[in-house]
Amino acid sequence: MAQKITQVDAFADKPFAGNPAAVCILAAPREESWMRNVAREMNLSETAFLVKQADGYDLRWFTPTVEIALCGHATLASAHVLWEEGLLKPAEQARFHTQSGLLTADRRGDWIEMDFPALPEHPVEPPTGLGEALGTEWTHVGRNKFDYLVELDSEETVRGLKPDITELKALAVRGLIVTSKASSPGFDFVSRFFAPASGVDEDPVTGSAHCCLGPYWSKRLNKTEFTAYQASARGGVVRVRVAGDRVKLSGQAVTVLRGELL
Repeated sequence: MAQKITQVDAFADKPFAGNPAAVCILAAPREESWMRNVAREMNLSETAFLVKQADGYDLRWFTPTVEIALCGHATLASAHVLWEEGLLKPAEQARFHTQSGLLTADRRGDWIEMDFPALPEHPVEPPTGLGEALGTEWTHVGRNKFDYLVELDSEETVRGLKPDITELKALAVRGLIVTSKASSPGFDFVSRFFAPASGVDEDPVTGSAHCCLGPYWSKRLNKTEFTAYQASARGGVVRVRVAGDRVKLSGQAVTVLRGELL
């Protein structure tokens, strides 16, 4: 039987923006090697695989090279597909059992709000090679369980950054978040995310990075609700609300492609 697959642009309100993710809703679990092959074939930053359970769905995420423990945009895409295909009622909560625990998503008008764990960073000494990789000065370097976070002096510097991807790949983390306070009207902070060691040179919009960015900017700006912009070539808007040890991430999503794996 052919396997249906859907491609969704997440953290976007129109096609060809935000971060594309592939979503496979499986009738039964499949072997990991098959999922890795599908993710490599799709060649997107993430492919999500879902299997129905009594209380929600098991959810796993794969880049073209590795399985990852937490992904925002592919979770957003998965929830969007479940509602769009009528597998969940419009007011029903999407519940996902993942390596990072239970994640939920709820519809809020045209937006989808996800409940994720907060992943605050702590200050660290800059890793060897960071200066060569970034080619610019920074005002802060921190790290959480997944990534380094680097604050730069301005939105202009973040947008203009041209890091050495080979040097970044040598950092012993999932990825590198760069951020600054926003100067563009309507936004609180901007960011970009680079994860060459995970098979993604630059991720267009990274929900899970905002699990770190939310707590970080909450301390810096003394507030708990933000509108953030990830300043990749495709770009995307993420609403962020810090709630104790959880972070509420909101975004929009658009289906761009439906097909079958033969």
